[in-house]
Amino acid sequence: MTRRVAVIGGGSSGLACIKCCLDEGLEPVCFESSDDIGGLWRFKENPEPDRASIYHSVIINTSKEMMCFSDFSIPAHFPNYMHNALIMDYFRMYADHFQLTKHIRFNTKVLQIKQKSDFSHSGQWVVETESKNGKKERHIFDAVMICIGHHCQPNFPLHDFPGIDTFKGKYFHSRDYKAPEEWRDKKVIVIGIGNSGGDIAVELSRVTKQLYLSTRRGGWILNRVSDNGMPVDLLFNRMLNNIRKILPFGLFNSIREGRLNRRFDHSLYNLKPKHRLFSQHPTVNDELPNRILSGTVQVKPNIRRFCGSSVEFDDGSVVEDIDLVVFATGYTFSFPFLASQVVSVSKNKASLFKYVFPPELERPTLAIIGLVQPIGAIMPISEMQARWATRVFKGCVKLPSLAVMQNDIQNKKDAMAKRYVTTQRHTIQVDYISYMDEIAEQVGVRPNILKLLLTDPRVGLSLLFGPCTPYQFRLSGPGKWAGARQAILTQWERVAHPMQTRPCDQPEPKRSRKWPLVLSVAAMGLAVYAYRDNLQALLQDPTTLLDRIKALLPTK
Repeated sequence: MTRRVAVIGGGSSGLACIKCCLDEGLEPVCFESSDDIGGLWRFKENPEPDRASIYHSVIINTSKEMMCFSDFSIPAHFPNYMHNALIMDYFRMYADHFQLTKHIRFNTKVLQIKQKSDFSHSGQWVVETESKNGKKERHIFDAVMICIGHHCQPNFPLHDFPGIDTFKGKYFHSRDYKAPEEWRDKKVIVIGIGNSGGDIAVELSRVTKQLYLSTRRGGWILNRVSDNGMPVDLLFNRMLNNIRKILPFGLFNSIREGRLNRRFDHSLYNLKPKHRLFSQHPTVNDELPNRILSGTVQVKPNIRRFCGSSVEFDDGSVVEDIDLVVFATGYTFSFPFLASQVVSVSKNKASLFKYVFPPELERPTLAIIGLVQPIGAIMPISEMQARWATRVFKGCVKLPSLAVMQNDIQNKKDAMAKRYVTTQRHTIQVDYISYMDEIAEQVGVRPNILKLLLTDPRVGLSLLFGPCTPYQFRLSGPGKWAGARQAILTQWERVAHPMQTRPCDQPEPKRSRKWPLVLSVAAMGLAVYAYRDNLQALLQDPTTLLDRIKALLPTK
């Protein structure tokens, strides 16, 4: 009998889960509380309670080749960094291509998920749902995959800001921000220098009278556009990742921080934090330095207190007549429909084996998908987690003992505490390449670089020195995709394609005489060595020597 799997949420992670269930011969039923797919990436003018929400101009910080699903490339003509509307277009293409939508029950809210009375034997779950018209239903599933993300509940720490109740202007969380026009010629403060805070500050600064960016710690600012105009995430490859592991943490940070400071001096721009570059989730923003340089954004420390329409900062400076404060202060996550003994969440921390499986369940039939904050793209990670979870549900892959899982969880917590600044934000951090390899090892799809270098050196070199695109996890093993090799070899073409929008007459490169000269000298040396026994005779007849040298030279 086919095992039924409940998938909670129809965003990017939910779509990947449906697809992976189908790949493994499972029967997915996805419950989506809204009327459409897309989750976080679907723009809506009015935010809905307990749902992620984005502003109109959001462009993703990961490039298309790094964020695509591993067996479905994003079209070549799509830009490398996509607007949220194009991301939705891609999700619809993916859902249509693999016929995923028919497995989704829209406008259906999950009220409760609990273990069936015979869970220790069956591993089954009872899922209670409510439709838009109020109809409640009770379902039995063999497994559950929870894909609600971690951007649903805004972290709104008003208690940390004395006098906020006296503030005469308007304030809201960044999830409620949609567009800048309303705030033309106003004075605005944005609190927080994460990706949302930086983007909103830049956008508002184009229309406001003055924009103040308040940050407690400062931050390192990365650029989307890196060397030679390439997307920055395409340049971090396996070789660089290996070097990172070998070098002392401080030295590697110093090298990368030096490169960032060559773009603009973070101390001069009042942004340099006390922590190191890789001790905080990076902020990616191409325009912030320019807005600071032009004076439309002023960087300020943390807010000490509010007093009417005035705001005092920790350095004693005061700004008057503030009209708006945007709290870009992040999110918290929880699973309100799930019993706390199944997954306990405290201060944005949940004890999950490799951030997926609750370790103490008698049966491994529940998986949390997409509950990570990667330095890199989330979509391929969620897909890899889903591939692993569905293999576990089928019994093809076994989880280790409870002791081993708990040890792994503790080791990850210790490593995170040692590396990162202690905040609610840094509880689910993962490095893209290392984590993808770790989960791929569980599935049996981690690419064997050494073997590829020997058997298919072109692909092997691409994997070692090129971007760690998701296709490489489809080269072999369960879920192997016949198009993976070609996708890897053509990935740079798809990067270049959307920028080739006009003919560009470039002068023919001058042919270098260096290599012909080197080859000629090498050929002469080889000829002399080969005929060293008859060298005297050849010197007496130079024509013969020249003929033999010509035979060793490369032909055109």
